[in-house]
Amino acid sequence: MTVAQTTKYVIKYKLNGERRFEFAQLESNSVEEAKDALAKIHDATDVISEITVSKAL
Repeated sequence: MTVAQTTKYVIKYKLNGERRFEFAQLESNSVEEAKDALAKIHDATDVISEITVSKAL
């Protein structure tokens, strides 16, 4: 079994119109991967928008 190399990223986004951020271990800085990570921690009814992903310092 190969383990994917992950990097710590910060995901900045709006949750129901309110600015938020989360840290996540992701394989890349793709918005799709960030959406998947956010979907796991928020309800399906939450509106997640304006997602940006950057490397955490």
